[in-house]
Amino acid sequence: MKAKGNLVIGQSGGPTAVINNSVWGALREAERHVEIGEVYGMVRGIQGFLQEDLWDLRREDQARIDGLRLTPSAALGSCRYRLTDDDYDRVLDVSRAHDIRYFCYIGGGDTMHTTSEIGRRAAASGYEMRVMGIPKTIDNDLPFTDHTPGFDSAARYEAITCMDIVRDTRALRDTESIKIVATMGRNTGWLTAATALADDYSPDLIYVSELAFDRGRFLADVEAAYRQRGCVVIAACEGLKNADGSLVAARQDSLNTDAFGHPELGGLGQYLVDLAMSELHLKARLDKPGTMQRSAGLFISTVDAAEAAMVGAAAVRHAVGGTSAYMVTLERCAEPAYSCTTGLVPLQDVANQEKLMPRDFINAEGNQVTQTFKDYARPLLGGPLPAYVTLAGHSVPRRLPPQAR
Repeated sequence: MKAKGNLVIGQSGGPTAVINNSVWGALREAERHVEIGEVYGMVRGIQGFLQEDLWDLRREDQARIDGLRLTPSAALGSCRYRLTDDDYDRVLDVSRAHDIRYFCYIGGGDTMHTTSEIGRRAAASGYEMRVMGIPKTIDNDLPFTDHTPGFDSAARYEAITCMDIVRDTRALRDTESIKIVATMGRNTGWLTAATALADDYSPDLIYVSELAFDRGRFLADVEAAYRQRGCVVIAACEGLKNADGSLVAARQDSLNTDAFGHPELGGLGQYLVDLAMSELHLKARLDKPGTMQRSAGLFISTVDAAEAAMVGAAAVRHAVGGTSAYMVTLERCAEPAYSCTTGLVPLQDVANQEKLMPRDFINAEGNQVTQTFKDYARPLLGGPLPAYVTLAGHSVPRRLPPQAR
């Protein structure tokens, strides 16, 4: 049965470079269905929805809507807000007041939990409202989907940025012997692993949070790489953990936890810099890309943009068709050419769950990724990387004795 009423869409969590493509896809699909009346945007996600802070998206001119495709970060505004029992009641009150029958929320695992609970409570109260989750996260850690919109562009950012960092480090190898690149990632290392896609300019060592950090092994790895190459670039996930599960480094004060109790990650890169300098007596430096990793517009992957729009459209299409309480997934089609289609998974199966990197994506030593990971991730970059070259280095014969240093 097709319900007649209004649609609302919101964005949650860390913005990505393509999150607005999901809004664009949902809006374009909504235009195809007479069952959908008004289309509203939550301003600052569910937090704004509680205040009835909504934008009428049908009143936006076409040029602005189409411009979302090339605009990074959350155009509607985002939030990290955990609903209370009273908040859930308020969500239903606002939905009834605005005759919202289609509720689409874009985000990661916590967002899928929120969306699932809203759908459950709406059904329990007898209010007909179809809720759909639209996946988004640079961490690529949502289960039951081949990958997550937002990851591809962030992976492209990591690969290209690493190309530049490696070239810079090699050029100044006598000045800065060790370069630490601290990448985002709480419990999974997908984004850190993406630095390996830089190929000839990939890091010498890569450490992901799926494997326990071993201080002694790290120092041995760095020393061996330095003796072999004369300089070392290391990509490390900020969520690296010790064998007991504790974070190697993080800000522990209560002011730096989010609404869901996650500690703010930070300090890992400087910890590794200090460790290398104190134990190996080599000059080291930290490069921390920061939030640009997730929302750099210049690094948007064309594959990512297209798939983000595709999952947004699929959410609306399925909701109008009678589906509720599901998240849209991406399903990779058979080779040879890369392509994806969409599928569905119950929200309750995705809520608060994480997908770790498979062990066969990480090398046996735990300090690099495998070709299997590269084969998985490379098609997601959306085209070739910059064509940097390294000079062959044809030496001119020396005519003088070596200069004393």
